[in-house]
Formats: sequence, structure tokens, C-alpha cells
Amino acid sequence: MNPTDFMKLKQHILTLIFRELENKRPPYRDRDEFVRNTLKLAYQSLNIKLPQTIQDQLFKEILDEILGFGPLQSLLEDHTISEVMVNGPNSIYIEQNGKLVKTGITFEDDDAVLRIIEKIIMPLGRRIDADTPTVDARLPDGSRVNAVIPPVAVDGPTITIRKFEKGRLSVDQLIEFGSVTRNMAKFLEACVISRLNIMISGGTGSGKTTLLNVLSRFIPATERIVTIEDAAELQLQQDHVVRMETKPPNIEGKYQVSIRELVRNSLRMRPDRIVVGEVRGGEALDMLQAMNTGHDGSLTTLHANSPRDALSRLETLCLMAGMDLPIGVIREQVASAIDLIVQQSRLSDGSRKITSITEVAGMEGQTIVMTDIFKFEKTGITPEGKVIGELKPTGIRPFFTPRLEQNGFHLGPEVFGASVAQILASGRQRR
Repeated sequence: MNPTDFMKLKQHILTLIFRELENKRPPYRDRDEFVRNTLKLAYQSLNIKLPQTIQDQLFKEILDEILGFGPLQSLLEDHTISEVMVNGPNSIYIEQNGKLVKTGITFEDDDAVLRIIEKIIMPLGRRIDADTPTVDARLPDGSRVNAVIPPVAVDGPTITIRKFEKGRLSVDQLIEFGSVTRNMAKFLEACVISRLNIMISGGTGSGKTTLLNVLSRFIPATERIVTIEDAAELQLQQDHVVRMETKPPNIEGKYQVSIRELVRNSLRMRPDRIVVGEVRGGEALDMLQAMNTGHDGSLTTLHANSPRDALSRLETLCLMAGMDLPIGVIREQVASAIDLIVQQSRLSDGSRKITSITEVAGMEGQTIVMTDIFKFEKTGITPEGKVIGELKPTGIRPFFTPRLEQNGFHLGPEVFGASVAQILASGRQRR
């Protein structure tokens, strides 16, 4: 069967099924079974006999179109793909094993891409049109979706899907992947349980949310956790979790609920921990004030390329709150609120690693003092392009060590990679 006849047959059967769906309107829970049964009956009614491989392909494409997300469904089902990027109906890329690859998959036209966008956002009550040409959403499995349409998207509608990781990654898996060492993991566990305020910094696609999910697993199950996100994607395993996500404005531009409002509201919800998926605006100041007024143990992520850049960006975000505070006051807020910055990076070979764990040690004059506790040292690149390096402790113990010890974590010198002489010298230097 040639491609044109195949498409005509597919469209004919789709029309029959949509007609039955419109007439019968089955309950949502029965929709899957209804569509499959209707598909079989529609095919049988045509009295044609296709080769089994073509029939299987026909059935799959029809089911993907109605029950899934059309041409993207096979990409979403492939666990080796971490990101799907639709730049237009004939330009679909994927990220696979850390590398960008163009696929041979296509849509019929721009309208077909728009239909998929509508299918994604409709159940969430979100909208996209010429007045609101961008939208953030999530798929039923938790995957993060961003869509942009004309007039903002010059060459037609685009979709970017950051896929949800099937099965929650554990610390042991991160160690196995080389993203973190066992001693670093032990140290981070102690910091989370000891209620340090931790910020995960990193670039786009570096694995910040994945790491946040992993660290959140260290939070004791006895604590009440409030999570705040633009689109809910965190997967906390604890039982006592309250999840909140932002609400876009309605068609009249009213009734928006921002992250900043949710952060303020969370303080009235008796949280033991506040987890903010990502700070990107004035809510940064509210979060810092919460951290400084008894809501310690908070976790969040932020876009930045280094720990020092993360603090600078945090200062800038606080200025967006419109409070007209002197930069010195904001800097003191940052220095007293944040205890630890974990820098997550995606290296040139596509691998994702923690490249530094840095203590925010306080203020010295007008400068925030920072100390690297662990650091990734790059030593070279193999002919195949794989980055060679080692995650190493710097030999320095953080100032908050007594706080860890109060919570039962007596981390030996082997965790920090320091000799007795180095520890003594460091102690003299700090005094």
C-alpha cells in the first residue's frame, strides 16, 4: 500500500471512530476500551485484508492519534529519550543519551501540531492563543511541556517536552552513573536531615529537578512538606505532602495565582519543609524570608552556571520583588538564609554530574563568603568525546559541621578527604 492510500484509509477510519465517540459519548474510564473495539469493527466493516505488519502500523497510528499524542507517542514511550523538541511539522528532534538527534517523524501540517498542543493543555484548564502564545503544562505521566505558537513562534507552533523519568532515581543509581560519589551522597543526606537550606543550581537540562527529587527522599516521613511549582512534576515519596502549582490568568487576564502568592500562602499551612520547584522571580525574596524565620530545611532550584552566579542571580530575583531594598540588605538575607549550593551540570559528553557542593559561610564586609566542600576536576576528554575527571573533596569541613553532629551525623575525615594535619590546619585558620 502506498503512503497516500495508507493516509486516506487512516483518515477514513479516524472519521468513523470520532463519529462514534460523538454519538455514544462513553465515560472517560471506558474510552480506551471503546476506541479499541470501535477500531476493530470499523476495520472489519471495510472488508479489506492488509498484511499484518501494515495493519499493526495502521492500528498503532490510529490509537496514538486518539488515545495518545499522535506522531510523538512512540518517542514518549521510548525510555532512552529524555527530551522531545518539535520545531515544526517536519522538524522533530530528540535528546538521546545526552545527544541531539533529528528524527524522521513528521506531522501533516501546523494544524496537526496545534491539535496536539490543545490535547495536552485542555485537561489542565490552560489556554494558548494569539493573545497568550506560550504555555507550560504537563503530561499525565508528569513530563514537562512548553508550547509556543505564532505570532511569537515565527516558523509555526513548537513543542518542547522534558520527559518524566520512569521509576524514581535513587541515590545508589546516581552513584552508579558517576553523578555523585558515595561520600558526597552521605554528606548531602546529613545536610537534608539536619534541615539545612539547600539550593540546587544548574543550566537548562542539567538535571536539577531530578536531583531535587533524589534529595527530597532524605526528608523524614514524619514531616509535613509543601511543594510549589509552575507545573507539578516533583515526585516526593513521603505521605504527608501538599502539592501546589500556579494558575494562569483566565481569558480576561484575571485570577492568576503566581509562585510568589503560593510561597506566601504556604507559610500559613504549617509546613515543616517548603520545596519550591524553581525560583525565577520576586518569590525569591519571600522564600529567603521564610528560610530566615524558622522554615529551615527548604529546598529549591535556580538557573545558574556556578555557585557564585547563583547568588548573584538570587540577588537580582529579590530586586524583582519591588521592595526597593538596598543590595547590602538583600545580600545579608541571602547569606543568612542559604546554607549550601549544589551545582549540577551537563557536561560536553551529555553526562550529568554534581560539579561542586559549596557552603555559604556568611558575610565578610560586603562579600558573601563561599567554600567548596566537593569539586569536580576535569582532566581530559577521550577520543570518543567522553569527559574524564574526578569528583573530589577539597579537604575542608563546613562551618555547619556541629549542626550535623547535633543530628547524629559524625562524618569522619574520609568523607572530606582530609588528613589529620589538614584538619588541624583548617581549624587554626578558621580561629
